Amino acid sequence: MAGKSARTLLLIRLLQLKTYNELVEALRRFDLTPLQYMVLSLASRRDSSAADLARRFHIAPQSMNEVIAALEDKKLIGRREAPGHRRILHIRLTPAGTRLLQKCEREIDRVERFIFRDFEREELAAFRAMIGKALSGFTGDRSSAHRPAAVALPGDGGRRAQVQTQ
Repeated sequence: MAGKSARTLLLIRLLQLKTYNELVEALRRFDLTPLQYMVLSLASRRDSSAADLARRFHIAPQSMNEVIAALEDKKLIGRREAPGHRRILHIRLTPAGTRLLQKCEREIDRVERFIFRDFEREELAAFRAMIGKALSGFTGDRSSAHRPAAVALPGDGGRRAQVQTQ
């Protein structure tokens, strides 16, 4: 079919690959992976356990424990007992983690400005809204009714757009 435009899913995947590579390169100088950065970012905003984070990022609990152990080894996070639940440990940033996250946020803001440099402010807001709308259709079980949970898109310089996803 000559002249047919690329599928939307292919375009999304290409954008994801290119933006992820930019993220990897930006975080390399801080000796962080994108997942480690996202854990630090989330730990700065709310109390989360390793199990919460594993569900949030759709990875096995064992894999999240490895990410958390690496961040603990770097002295970027610590754990504390959850109020009323001695067996649940919440992740918290250390002062070193807070300082590093601030540096990362500035770099990620720069990367986002570069990637979306051809977008007008209104276009970027509409693009983010469309991504949120697309994400709102996902649930953990395709056969169940929508059970959206609010999540924040990272890296918007403190202005977090809320989207619905599971």
